[in-house]
Amino acid sequence: MRRPKPMDEPGMSAAPLRVLLIGATGVFGSRLAEGLAREPGIALILAGRTAASLNRLKRASGGATEAAVLDRDRIVADDLRGLAADVAIDAAGPFQESGTALIEAAIEARCHYLDLADGRAFVAGIRRFDAAARAAGTLVLSGASSTPALSHAVLDRLTAGWRGIDTIRVAISPGNRAPRGLAVVRAILSYTGQPVRVFRDGGWTTAPGWGLTHEREFPGLGRRLASLCETPDLDLLVERYRPRVAAEFFAGLELALLHRGLAFAGFAVRLRILPSLAPLARPMRFLAALLEPFGTDRGGMVVEVAGRDAAGRPARACWSLVAAGGVGPTIPTLPALALARRLRDGRAGGPGAGPCVGRLDLDDFAADFARHGITTQTETQPLPPM
Repeated sequence: MRRPKPMDEPGMSAAPLRVLLIGATGVFGSRLAEGLAREPGIALILAGRTAASLNRLKRASGGATEAAVLDRDRIVADDLRGLAADVAIDAAGPFQESGTALIEAAIEARCHYLDLADGRAFVAGIRRFDAAARAAGTLVLSGASSTPALSHAVLDRLTAGWRGIDTIRVAISPGNRAPRGLAVVRAILSYTGQPVRVFRDGGWTTAPGWGLTHEREFPGLGRRLASLCETPDLDLLVERYRPRVAAEFFAGLELALLHRGLAFAGFAVRLRILPSLAPLARPMRFLAALLEPFGTDRGGMVVEVAGRDAAGRPARACWSLVAAGGVGPTIPTLPALALARRLRDGRAGGPGAGPCVGRLDLDDFAADFARHGITTQTETQPLPPM
């Protein structure tokens, strides 16, 4: 039985790290494929359900990659062994509806596993594979994306040495011209209007998905609408940082018409006229595409935290990101790319299964941010004593 390279051996291996990328032809998968194909010491295997789309992507990448037709939900360990995959990355989605066949196959084949999951329950459930992953000597990480991997790397930096945290608020707003994959649309619609458990006002409560709509500042972008988004961070921010007052995650659409239209549609779920908006993903995606020429190709992310700093003084810190030129959809792929580098170099940490938090430092993203023209800024300020 093949064993993965020991994870505590730093330095690039003589043999390339063989990375199987599932969902390679999707909005996020194709961006991640571009990044992985550029990396030395990584041999990329593109995987998806249709040979034609895989071959087009392979040609676009210069033909330097392999391709395999695979169905994520039917994959078995022998498929991974046959491809001699060292790492399997799931970029397919929507993870709110995903099974665990790929995770189980990866552990059995002693192949590391990463995904870009944003499904709250899916990421929370990854820990049940921890014992099996440790026994196999493999790394199994869920949520190697903007949330929770990047948001926690930012918060780890902002709150280093802090004595306590009161509030955490994270918000993401893509540009209206950013491509919208069907999986992403289905993911958003799956929780719109549904009751979402959130930590607010010092305790757990529920609020409607895509509710709590408000206008907020995105540095470098101006004011945009934002609404409650169900992500793994609603649990993980509370678990890791123990905020006293609130931990909230918001998302927004650049065009107020689209944003408020989605919030209005959510009333059909809240009033129990419809059980879910998810079956409407295709027509809603079509309607949004009609408005694609409007708005911009500029998106952003904001991470705000307030509490008591290393000196015990009330403080606020804010980190923000701006992505222009349509590069916004690349950002969710950067944590998986950074982890692939760490696995290649033997710096990914010990084996086990869990959410992708605490495994990456903000410095892991610096070179990719610069390459794509993504700008960030950090602001800290003292607050008046309470």
